[in-house]
Amino acid sequence: MNAHVAAALSQPTQVTPAPAPAPSPAPELSAASLAFRSAMRKLAGAVSVLTVGQGDERTGLTATSVTSLSVEPPTLLICVNRATSSVVPLLKERAFAINVLRPHHEPVADRFAGKGGLKGPARYDGADWTRLSTGAPVLADALAAFDCELEDVIERHSHLIVIGRVVASRITESAEPLLYWAGSYRGLSF
Repeated sequence: MNAHVAAALSQPTQVTPAPAPAPSPAPELSAASLAFRSAMRKLAGAVSVLTVGQGDERTGLTATSVTSLSVEPPTLLICVNRATSSVVPLLKERAFAINVLRPHHEPVADRFAGKGGLKGPARYDGADWTRLSTGAPVLADALAAFDCELEDVIERHSHLIVIGRVVASRITESAEPLLYWAGSYRGLSF
């Protein structure tokens, strides 16, 4: 675990966000990595947004790497790129929400993915937000929403494996998910 993540985990009330590192050029990928990336695009995933922060400090990201970890206690995990601007607020706040999107939320997914250059609270425009227990923003009509306290962070390669203890959850009955497959959004079709 790097020193910044270790310090943030050991002293959650005294975290001072470090300035965001300048983006470095993406390294060239090996043939094995390119083949792996192509194969992973064939794995369909539900589209979610991780939301964190309050007021002008709100931010978040779009993800398909969310999964349940345990029912007792209720926990989930999400893989977050260490270079994303949401890492520092996540470590500082120690609470976040996972919002599973529905097909009409495609613009929300795009905003939280940073399309159009939107950052921070601007990503929340155009949708109805509420809160459950921790105070993290929750999409009012999400397919499912999980309000989480940060339990652990494990650093591996380019990503952090973020484990969240679910303190509240909510679902929208009779709704379908927004999926991501082969580089684009999809819906269910039978």
